[in-house]
Amino acid sequence: MDAKLLEKLDALPTEPGVYLMKDRRGQVIYVGKAINLRSRVRSYFNRTGDTRVFVSLLDQLLGDLETVLVSNEKEALLLENELIKKHRPRFNVLLKDDKQFISLRLDRTQPYPRLEVVRKYERDGARYFGPYSSAGAIRETLRVVNRFFRLRTCTDHVLANRKRPCLLHQIGRCPAPCVYPVPQEDYHRSVDEVVMFLEGKAGELVEGLRLRMKRAAQELKFEEAARIRDQLSAIERSLERQKVATTDFKDQDVFAFHREGDRILFYVLWVRQGRLNGGQAFPFGSQEFPDEELIASFVNLYYDQGSFVPEEVLLPLELEDGTGGLEALLTERKGERVRVLVPKRGEKLDLVKMAAKNAEQAFVERRRTKDETDTVLSRLQQRLGLRNFPRRMECFDISHFQGSAIVASQVAVTDGDTDKSRYRKYKIKTLEKQDDFASMYEVISRRLKKGLEDNDLPDLLVIDGGKGQLASAHAAMKDVGVDSVDVVGLAKSRDLEVFDRDAESARSPERIFVVGRKDPIVLSQNSAEMFMLTRMRDEAHRFAITFQKQVLRKSRVRSALEDIPGVGETRRKQLLRHFGSLKRVGDASIEELAEVVGPAMAERVHAGLHGHPEEDAEDPVREASLDDAHEPVGEKTQGGSPPGAA
Repeated sequence: MDAKLLEKLDALPTEPGVYLMKDRRGQVIYVGKAINLRSRVRSYFNRTGDTRVFVSLLDQLLGDLETVLVSNEKEALLLENELIKKHRPRFNVLLKDDKQFISLRLDRTQPYPRLEVVRKYERDGARYFGPYSSAGAIRETLRVVNRFFRLRTCTDHVLANRKRPCLLHQIGRCPAPCVYPVPQEDYHRSVDEVVMFLEGKAGELVEGLRLRMKRAAQELKFEEAARIRDQLSAIERSLERQKVATTDFKDQDVFAFHREGDRILFYVLWVRQGRLNGGQAFPFGSQEFPDEELIASFVNLYYDQGSFVPEEVLLPLELEDGTGGLEALLTERKGERVRVLVPKRGEKLDLVKMAAKNAEQAFVERRRTKDETDTVLSRLQQRLGLRNFPRRMECFDISHFQGSAIVASQVAVTDGDTDKSRYRKYKIKTLEKQDDFASMYEVISRRLKKGLEDNDLPDLLVIDGGKGQLASAHAAMKDVGVDSVDVVGLAKSRDLEVFDRDAESARSPERIFVVGRKDPIVLSQNSAEMFMLTRMRDEAHRFAITFQKQVLRKSRVRSALEDIPGVGETRRKQLLRHFGSLKRVGDASIEELAEVVGPAMAERVHAGLHGHPEEDAEDPVREASLDDAHEPVGEKTQGGSPPGAA
């Protein structure tokens, strides 16, 4: 080991803090926290018989070591979290931004509250229910609530501006508080019942509904009694499926993990009001550090993503520095006492064992899926003659609208799964008119230059297009000085000329162009390799079109503001400063606009922005024109769902 590094190890402080391990190139490869920095860091070099690969190679890997001192363990946890997100070290547990879960939000301070689907928990006084592990689970819950509890589903903007009842009122699923004077006490009674249903309080809810049903029957309100009867039946069926996990009816998150070598899978089991509410698996690779460090780091990152913080957090093992710092941090985030426990017996230990069993099962399934994905990627490498194993792939697509508003998209796939943290959107800066080849050259150049700066290059670039687009991408690679990345072009199928009038129209297969090869490669159209490439290409197309619509919508709103008589630069700035964005100006009501520019001008602005139906973002004619504006080689393919291994 380098002499300067040995001196640093000898001079490490004994205070709490964070340490950053760097490799020979200066890249941060691991971030950790400790109550005693000297004891923790030196332990990696003093352990005898430690068989972990990372520890055995640490002398060769480690090039430098930095430490940051803090006052206590809670501050160390916060700093560790920020540094992990900043440096994204290869040996740390990394949670992607799209790991946030779906929850239901209910703001009872509103006159007529509604259930909203959200992905982030905030301390705003509203009630949050969940999380739900899948869209299917939350759809089923919303189906029951919307059908039998009759809360509004429209947004606050629609509620304030609607002039007549919608279809949901006509079919009996909403009392239409947007139009009719619905008594708030009656509406809030339904809100209270929704809260009891979502909390799993079956006894109290069912008893109250039965009393209301009997009272309605006694008053000869048979239609209302029948509606409550159906509501009771649906609620009882739904609550029967919820298994009671504990008898103390608390909100709990239960953590466990399963590990084989450097691959580890964490599992979070959600218990709400004593009932199992679902769970989620988090797999990671290249994890050589001790279990105690990894579980503490994972829990810290998990709650930093905006996840709901329960009353209790159950862990499978004691942390090396104890649970005090983590408990203080979670208590601060929740705003009330949170207990972090490592159960030894009873119901809580049974929950940890249940989570561990789920972790093991998910690990086995993940390993089987990964093996299948590796097989597909290996076949893809062989068929296309790639130098690199295509573990990390990126696909690029160019889109324009009638030669203007030229944009590009970058979607990424890692190990066969979408990697949305590496999705990117590009506005073409060097061109004013349509030129797909020059646009592709610019985008690939910008991507590779950034990749060289950040040491972040993919294994394979997939270009949406044929020989022309591929040649432009390859020229950009040569000019930037990148020759370690493979690149291919994926051309869509197209209609072929058929001379027999009675014959059905024929289509060419999807073709793959490779640099230095004259003829395209045609894979089996039903193969897993082709499926992976085309789904990635379709996702890039969808992402580009979505971005293009946003650009056009903003430009149209800005243009509409400039065309309104009396709205000059000062008023435009006032509107944008008040509402925060062009979209919110377009969505504002006359009353909201009047607060900024006065009643008369507000009516003029509202009429100017909403007087042209062709500017409606949901107008089918406009949607079709935008979709048809994308004209790469071959025929347009509709956007698909995220790519993945077959």
